[in-house]
Amino acid sequence: MLLIVAAAVLTASAAGVEAKVYGAPGGASRAPHIVAPPVHANMPPKSPNTVPGAAFDGLPARIEQATQDAAANGATVSVAVLDRANNQLLSNGNDQLVAIASVAKLFIADEVLSQESGGVEENRRLSTADREALDGMLRSSDDGAAETFWAERGGEAIITDVAGRYGLTSTAPPSDGRWWNTMSSASDLVRYYDMLLNGSGGLSGERAEIIVDDLAGSTATGADGYPQRFGIPDGLYAEPVAVKQGWMCCMDGSWMHLSTGIVGADRRYVMVIESLQPSDDATARATITQAVKTMFPSGRI
Repeated sequence: MLLIVAAAVLTASAAGVEAKVYGAPGGASRAPHIVAPPVHANMPPKSPNTVPGAAFDGLPARIEQATQDAAANGATVSVAVLDRANNQLLSNGNDQLVAIASVAKLFIADEVLSQESGGVEENRRLSTADREALDGMLRSSDDGAAETFWAERGGEAIITDVAGRYGLTSTAPPSDGRWWNTMSSASDLVRYYDMLLNGSGGLSGERAEIIVDDLAGSTATGADGYPQRFGIPDGLYAEPVAVKQGWMCCMDGSWMHLSTGIVGADRRYVMVIESLQPSDDATARATITQAVKTMFPSGRI
């Protein structure tokens, strides 16, 4: 993962640390309500259990506590958790735009697989080497694979196409042409995962499974040797997770860490958490992981 960037972090909204419930009965929040479309027919039978549970009981208060604790350590945190069964999104209200670093590899992989499914051009079909590169890009965050696909498959047009197919209103191509400076928000990333799982983003179930399976096989360290178990993997240690991580330094002397993914054997939950902290990398990783543990002290949702 590239460690030195000139990415600017743009704040779209920072509504304090009050946890908000989107889509809850009687909710009056003006924040966007993410509604999960119907499950796509091509997806395997792994839709979330619709039996109401107590998973979110007390979570708004724990989200607020995690946000405050991180702030006390100098970190700005953005978090969103979606219950796909109940179409309920909980957030700390900070839906800032950020350069998403290696999480942009999700969009690159999606576009590569979407182009292959068209089957029109021979050079769009994945060779064995291409498939290995795509797997490495998602599992171990291989920058070289991302660079190659970015150059060969359309560059900035990749982001434009994916954002259009998934209706990602705050996601935009990088202004400098570098994939790691792709801009997005927690709400858009949650929406992407939800639509990837239910098939409404245009990617077939078979190809969506390639992405999800790779994320479930995320390695302990990235291709560059950087630890990538921070946030969701170490915080939700008692849950099966499928994650894509991102990290960058230095933006005004701060480390950015982004932990995103799918939680639970039934893929019921989607979570995105991002932290920006003026500290060393180990401290910043510990901060984002502790935030997840504060929200889910049992290691489970």
